[in-house]
Amino acid sequence: MPAHLRPLRIAAHAELISLVILLGNLATAHLKPVSSLVGPAHGCAYLFVVGATWRLKGADRTAGAAAFLPGVGGLLALRLLTGPDTARHHTENRQHTEKATRS
Repeated sequence: MPAHLRPLRIAAHAELISLVILLGNLATAHLKPVSSLVGPAHGCAYLFVVGATWRLKGADRTAGAAAFLPGVGGLLALRLLTGPDTARHHTENRQHTEKATRS
C-alpha cells in the first residue's frame, strides 16, 4: 500500500474498531464512561477519514462518497483507491506525465 495512504488506513481501522466498541457497549452493559471515551474518538476518526479521502489527488467521487459511510466507509474508500484498476490508472497517468515533460 502506498505510504501516502497510511494515515487513512490507520484512521479507517480506528473508525471501524471504535464503532464496534460503541455498538457492543450499547447492546450489553451500556456503560457511560465507555461511550464518553469511545464516542468522540469514533467521531474524530470518521471526520479524519472523510477529510483525508477528499484531499487525496487520486480519489474520485466514488471513493469520496464511500468515505461518508460510518464504520466501513474508510475501508471501502481504501479499496477503491488501491484496487487493480486504480494502480493501472496511476501508472498510465505517470507515464503520460513523464512523456509530456520530456517533450
